[in-house]
Amino acid sequence: MKRRTFLKSAWLGSAASFVGRLKAQGMKRFTQPKPPPIKTHPLPNYKLSPLGMPGLYPGRVVEVVDPHAISNNHVSQPLVRRMLERGMQELTGKSSVQDAWGLFIKPSDVVGIKINPSGAPACYSSPEIVREIIRAVESVGVPAHNIVVYDRYSYEVQLGSYRAFLPVGVRLVGIENGAFDVSGYDMNVYCQADFFGEWETRSYLAQVVSQEVTKIINVPTLKDHSAAGVTGCLKNLGYGSFNNVARSHHQPITFTDPLIGVMCSVEPLRSKAVLHIMDGMREVWHGGPLTQVQSFIAQPGMLILGTDPVAVDTVELDLITRKRQAEGALSLWDRNPKNITFNSNEFYHNSQKNLFYRQPGHIAAAGKLGLGISDHQKIDRQRIQLGT
Repeated sequence: MKRRTFLKSAWLGSAASFVGRLKAQGMKRFTQPKPPPIKTHPLPNYKLSPLGMPGLYPGRVVEVVDPHAISNNHVSQPLVRRMLERGMQELTGKSSVQDAWGLFIKPSDVVGIKINPSGAPACYSSPEIVREIIRAVESVGVPAHNIVVYDRYSYEVQLGSYRAFLPVGVRLVGIENGAFDVSGYDMNVYCQADFFGEWETRSYLAQVVSQEVTKIINVPTLKDHSAAGVTGCLKNLGYGSFNNVARSHHQPITFTDPLIGVMCSVEPLRSKAVLHIMDGMREVWHGGPLTQVQSFIAQPGMLILGTDPVAVDTVELDLITRKRQAEGALSLWDRNPKNITFNSNEFYHNSQKNLFYRQPGHIAAAGKLGLGISDHQKIDRQRIQLGT
């Protein structure tokens, strides 16, 4: 037997044995296994940008809230425009909205807008917000044909009905059309790690990121995640721009920490992601990222803006933690084996159950990679209340 095959078999066997022991015996306290080393291969000779993560305003986060922006699950685009304009002014200190956008986007740019359609139709990047971002990008001189709205899965993009909402000329890209479709990925940019003995140990970066767009505006949603703890700026970028990421999970173990941060650190993704606008019109506090259970989805009517994805995700983690505490749900840091279920339907309907030992620590881990600030004491958190 070849050494590589033996190592794969040994690790897969030990992982399966570990999961089996959790099921059969239960453990008083779960200890996360040490992650394997992760090798990165960035785009060769790429010139780093000062606009890249953590961006122009490390540690600065602006929350704009208008409870009237969403009503009965319908988002008001005029109110979103006002919220977005106010947020950009507050983030940058510019009195002119166009000047604020001009700090990040130039007329010569090809702008990617990274959406999160996962969870549609209950909770996904609101088309109304995407339209307003497109309007703002066009206002600084970028033509529609140089704007690309993208995500990994074509079927999820279609489920979100984005095509019907986008202005004429704006491109809509679903990177892959099936589990084995790698035609949209750059084989020269990847992360490599053997987590559970999987045969394909590489995750490749999308060509639209490595070869086409020059700037990325990230539009994640405010929601929890069954494995990562929350799915915010970092996860939307990393797991939404690289392929073959589900291999980092083997229930109930997940290596989203540290893989999410490592992926976001790879060039050119790190340099091109210049602005993060989190859609908090809806807040999924349990069952994310795919839940359709309305009782687990609040409607706070919020946008969260920043150039620092770690700081924005730290605020998101705080918001979801507080909401879960108020609702009596399990802590995102829960490590009690008795609260693990292998029945996904039970998880989606019971906030006292987990599918994985969640890893919200991926946010702080990304901070240690230089992607931003996770220390609450160092985050400049500003909250603007509109519509009252």
